[in-house]
Amino acid sequence: MKRDLIWLTAFAAIAFAVLVYLGFWQLQRLAWKEGLIAQIAERVDARPVPLEEAVARWNKTGDVEYVRVQARGRFLHDKERYLFSVIDGKSGWRVFTPFETDSSAIVIADRGFVPDELKSADRRAAGQISGPVEIVALARRPETPGAFTPDNEADRNIWYWRDLEGMARSALSSQDQSRVVPFFVEMEAQSLPGDGPKGGATRLKLSNNHLQYALTWFGLAGGLLVVVAVYVVNRVRRRTAA
Repeated sequence: MKRDLIWLTAFAAIAFAVLVYLGFWQLQRLAWKEGLIAQIAERVDARPVPLEEAVARWNKTGDVEYVRVQARGRFLHDKERYLFSVIDGKSGWRVFTPFETDSSAIVIADRGFVPDELKSADRRAAGQISGPVEIVALARRPETPGAFTPDNEADRNIWYWRDLEGMARSALSSQDQSRVVPFFVEMEAQSLPGDGPKGGATRLKLSNNHLQYALTWFGLAGGLLVVVAVYVVNRVRRRTAA
């Protein structure tokens, strides 16, 4: 019996430590997520900064996520790239279009979402803004693919994750690629003639369930202690009674 209790105590101690660690890890994630939510809320309501200022900030800190930027120039509609997306249960495409600014920089802009039947630019010609225009958009850093993310198919212009270098390489000449700023911008909601693309597709409301997760792990840790304690007490009582 003594050996059994030693093994049980050792196992319980390890399991308890792991559960408590997971609980505190979720509390750390909670603080991080709350900070991120507050940062997004602050930045998306702030006055937009010139694109050049956002680029300088990127070069200095690398932190431009969700910063509102503005720029004047023209869209290069013949170089659209298409990112597969599902919004509100409807599959379609995010339309990424190089935007050449008056200062000769190029930023790849996510103009927004179109359903599959409107993927072809010919079917939404009214929304293909021509000539000089001023845009306001949210800066977003390039992505890295997850373990289960499909590979982009650049030769078919089908993209599953935001590969800035890949999109620029597939759409622009080597000379123009050197003018591309190091982040994307996502267009805010705007009124366009025709059928889009519809901007404002940026996901701004982030789920935050880390407190519930932390309480679950702490609850499991407490439950483990109760179960082990009850088991040990019953074993001791049975042996004493014998």
